[in-house]
Parts: sequence; C-alpha cells; structure tokens
Amino acid sequence: MLTVKNCVRFVVAGVLAASMFVVTGGEAMARPKYLKVLNETYPDLVKKHGTDGKLTCAVCHPEKDKKKRNNYGVAMAGKLEKKNESDEAKIKEALTKTEGEKSKTEGKTFGDLIKAGELPGTNEAAE
Repeated sequence: MLTVKNCVRFVVAGVLAASMFVVTGGEAMARPKYLKVLNETYPDLVKKHGTDGKLTCAVCHPEKDKKKRNNYGVAMAGKLEKKNESDEAKIKEALTKTEGEKSKTEGKTFGDLIKAGELPGTNEAAE
C-alpha cells in the first residue's frame, strides 16, 4: 500500500542513492587503457615512481581536474589520432613518438627523462 510514509522512504532512498553515485562517480578513470599501456611500456618508471605497483594519472595530469594536462600530457595528446583512443597499439605508438619531443628540462627530451628514471612531465598545467 502506498502511503505518505512509504513515499517519503522512497524519496529518501532515491536521494541517498543519487548522492552516492555523484560522490563516487568522479573517481573512475576516464582513460584506463592509457594508464595500462603506460605502466606496461615503462616498467622502470613504475618501480621508481609507482603507487601500489602502478603509475597514476599524475604523469600527464598535475591536478585533480583531468581536463588539465602538464607539458608531457599535452605532447602525448597531440600524438593520438582521436580524443579517446582505445587501441593499445596506437597509444603505445603515441608514447613512443612523444619520447622524441623536447621537455621543459633544458637539453633533454621526454625520452631522455624516462630513460634516466625521471617522470617526463612537470607538476604544473601546460598553458
């Protein structure tokens, strides 16, 4: 039987469910394949800089706002054929191409930094 008390319960349950969805929804990785390929391609970086055996989004994104990228993230995005690439071979190809780009460290490419065991990007958003 549908009573006022039952209606209030449904509304409260719905609001709680919606708020849980909103609160936890922001933590999902939008591009999990990028991280997977990055971790597989650069195991030495994972050993040195990884958290729980994996690199994080911070390699390309210096802030929680994933729309902002550091200089490495901008260079890498420029090498991808489409915005949300899901082909792992194309992601790896973009990583390899990005290695040849100049980094903000004078006289070094992103590849030089990676080979030296350093994270390639800066800690600030690129302009």
